[in-house]
Amino acid sequence: MSLESLLLGASILLLLSVLASKASARLGVPALLLFLLIGMLAGSEGPGGIEFDYTHLAQSLGVVALVFILFAGGLDTEWASVRRVVWHGIALSTAGVVLTAIFVAWFAVRVFDFSLLEGLLLGSIVSSTDAAAVFAVLRSRNVNLKGSLKPLLEFESGSNDAMAVFLTTGLIGLLIHQVASLMDLVPMFALQMPLGALLGWAMGMGMVLVINRLQLEFDGLYPVLTVSLVLFTYGVAAAVGGNGFLAVYVAGLTLGNNVFVHKASLRRFHDGLAWLMQIAMFLTLGLQVFPSRIIPIAGTGFLVALFLMLVARPLSVFLTLALSRISLKEKVFISWVGLRGAVPIILGTFPLLAGVPQADVIFNLVFFIVLTSVLFQGTTLPLLARWLGLDNGAAPAPEYSLALESTDTIKTGLAEITIPSTSAAVGKQIVELGLPKEVVIMMIGRNKHGFIPTGRSTLHADDTLLVFADKNLLAETQKIIDAYTARQIPGARGEVV
Repeated sequence: MSLESLLLGASILLLLSVLASKASARLGVPALLLFLLIGMLAGSEGPGGIEFDYTHLAQSLGVVALVFILFAGGLDTEWASVRRVVWHGIALSTAGVVLTAIFVAWFAVRVFDFSLLEGLLLGSIVSSTDAAAVFAVLRSRNVNLKGSLKPLLEFESGSNDAMAVFLTTGLIGLLIHQVASLMDLVPMFALQMPLGALLGWAMGMGMVLVINRLQLEFDGLYPVLTVSLVLFTYGVAAAVGGNGFLAVYVAGLTLGNNVFVHKASLRRFHDGLAWLMQIAMFLTLGLQVFPSRIIPIAGTGFLVALFLMLVARPLSVFLTLALSRISLKEKVFISWVGLRGAVPIILGTFPLLAGVPQADVIFNLVFFIVLTSVLFQGTTLPLLARWLGLDNGAAPAPEYSLALESTDTIKTGLAEITIPSTSAAVGKQIVELGLPKEVVIMMIGRNKHGFIPTGRSTLHADDTLLVFADKNLLAETQKIIDAYTARQIPGARGEVV
């Protein structure tokens, strides 16, 4: 195939995917499902007839894509909201993932001709959840979750991929006899996870210093700089034995919750890059799948998918959160939000390249499980949220409602600060917040519109404040808002605490 034909085909597939994302809202199905279907239709067994059977290329693209998707997820996560649920999120992303893998393994061993290690491998591959898919569905159906459900689900989904990758690679090592026993995974975990988190935090702080102090001549080089720093973070963490995926997520989380120049434009850039990576990944994986190989295992895959959705995920959630004060309705919703996305399909390519027994069966099962999860769970999430009374009835806050950029100077700058719906600052006038007098709130973004406030302007839930001040005062302003958020609205239910 000539380069011109390759570029033409790629552009058509990308264009169809963008149009599919628009159509997904009207059809009420997740865009990721449509991306996969487009890839399958374009494949060798579809009308497109594109021959693509390059597992190594699909896996490599998937790893790179996952790095940028996780970084963008961390960059958009507000620590002020997440820190109230951080321990619940960590529990779900570690113990919850392990329990899900164990339950699926038990089912695979009892019902199918799988060994214990093969069952654990299957369970590990499908144990992580996809926040991007969940919130894309909720936004398209105008669902805005109450309390701290949204930050909890965001944090769990952003951090549990690292655990799934760790379990998958460890079990593959056991199956091909690179690792002696399951107990050998314990010291590996004790090294990889803390080291990955520590390196991620250090690199995130380093990114803040580099971006603010480098003072590049051309604004267009700042996205190039952050791309290089993201790849460097993953590479360094993986090279020294840490978990690279956890490192890039923590780096994004650290960077996103600090003040740096061009913050708004860089967040938009990485959001767009994450979407490009997601589309490219799903198209590639769709091309990699052969429907003729999926059909024979459809019955088996459907049974595993049902068990995962109705038994394994709910059991792991309820056991992990047994001692929390999270309500029964919220636990039910968290259980059903275990939407599977791109990560399981990427991890499904790992056994293929390693030569694990039944690798083909595992990959096809994983693909069918993901397809079933997106189809059933993705289409029913909005209905379940409203049925359980977890939708607050307000439209989700618009993202990047303020398009102004931060200044290039180091001493002063612009920052966007969001007022969470549970914050005690909601209903207060700006003058009542006790902000330093040198701080100027230039604009408030509300419901896709912006206006210039006065000291008597009343704050609403999900308002975005465009703040101009000295760099140190910006940090102080964020701490004041965080303090109000920690207090919460008097009388409001803190469902997830």
